[in-house]
This record gives sequence, C-alpha cells and structure tokens, in this order.
Amino acid sequence: MKRPMAYITAAWSGDMDTDVTQAASFCRAVYEAGFSPVCPLLYQPLFLNDAIPEEHKSGIDMRRDMLRRAHVLVVCGNMVDEDVKNDIAVAQRIGITATTLEGILTVNQQGRDDV
Repeated sequence: MKRPMAYITAAWSGDMDTDVTQAASFCRAVYEAGFSPVCPLLYQPLFLNDAIPEEHKSGIDMRRDMLRRAHVLVVCGNMVDEDVKNDIAVAQRIGITATTLEGILTVNQQGRDDV
C-alpha cells in the first residue's frame, strides 16, 4: 500500500537532542496514522552547516521542495513560530492541506471500535 507523504513541521527548541527525539516521536505517530513522514530536521543537520549562508539557503530550498511534493503538512507541537507560519503559507499557496498532528490522529481513530 502506498502511503501519502506528510511533511512534518514544528517550532523546534534549538536543542538538537530534544528536537531530534521529539521529531522522531512525531514521525512515528504520523507513520502509524498511515503516512510516510518527511522531516528534514532529522537528517539535514548531518550534511548541511546552517552557519554557512549558502548552505542555510540550500536547506531552506530543499525543505520547500519536499513540502511541495508532500500530500499534507502536519503541524506538530503546541507552539507556532515563523518557520511554521512560513510552512503553512507555502502549503496554502500551493494547495496542500495543512493540519495538526492531533487532527491526523483524530481522523485516524474514526470508525474504530477499540477506541
């Protein structure tokens, strides 16, 4: 079964260990809801140096390209920062549905007798 791609965004704290743990948890929940999660935070820092302006811009460009290819934007966490607002704006501009992780999980639970 082909899973639709879900781009994961959140207002990350800036602490890499915390953010990676949280991102992996978000991705797992989205995966269990039937999607293929895409979360650049989990791998871009492995090869891009955000302190180098050219690489920072490349990271933004790559993230936008991945978002354009996704079927849905999933906003995770309880806060919204400028990056999340930008992701939502891009999704709206190109016609991609934006929802929350709670929204995905709620819809996924509909019709289940074991809930």
